[in-house]
Amino acid sequence: MNIKNYIAEFIGTFVLVLFGCGTAVAANTLLANNGMTVPLGFSTLLIALAFGLSIVAMAYSIGNISGCHINPAVSTGMLVAGRMTVTDFIGYIISQFLGALIGAVVLYAIVGSKTTLGENGYGDSSAMGSTMMQAIFVEIILTFVFVLVILAVTSKPEHGTIAGIVIGLTLALIHMLGIPFTGTSVNPARSFGPAVLVGGNALKQLPVFIIAPLIGGILAAVVYIFLFNDGKTDAPAAEEAA
Repeated sequence: MNIKNYIAEFIGTFVLVLFGCGTAVAANTLLANNGMTVPLGFSTLLIALAFGLSIVAMAYSIGNISGCHINPAVSTGMLVAGRMTVTDFIGYIISQFLGALIGAVVLYAIVGSKTTLGENGYGDSSAMGSTMMQAIFVEIILTFVFVLVILAVTSKPEHGTIAGIVIGLTLALIHMLGIPFTGTSVNPARSFGPAVLVGGNALKQLPVFIIAPLIGGILAAVVYIFLFNDGKTDAPAAEEAA
């Protein structure tokens, strides 16, 4: 057990939620309230870059401490792939959820309203009007791709210098596709923080954005083990660079 790892995961998830979800609020709600029409393509690109750049910033700051998972789906994939112990997995998950919650609280304090905090959703809460099954499918696929990329790019030490950029760009790419459908979660903690504060429909729909990404993370780990490790898990290690 290394308390520094847990603090790093708390900080990383806090930053991801504050800047990623904060950009979503600024791009959509605040500008719209000032009478400005925001094209969906523009806001999608802006939000995608905010989430991607948040990952890049955290990867090169806390990556050497905790591996910069800052996502329960990533930690789940790491656990299944044999890259971390159960004890560290539990510590990471708790830290990530707490970091996301505090990030949402700070965002609420800045915005001054909890009408929307960049929460995820489907149906009337989706720009595409996605059904629940569409949301589940989209989140599983997007998380699968994201976690598989992370597992693959962090599997070799020589990739360490570029891993953060690759992972950040991948997250941005995933958001470009997913935002119109669900707002893009691929991260149960990121969905948890805003939903708890916003409540209502966001909280009611939250299970989809917790369960689907975890399924995607597990599937990614299984495929990684088959493709890269010939069916064998890695040796447990909580500090994979990411």
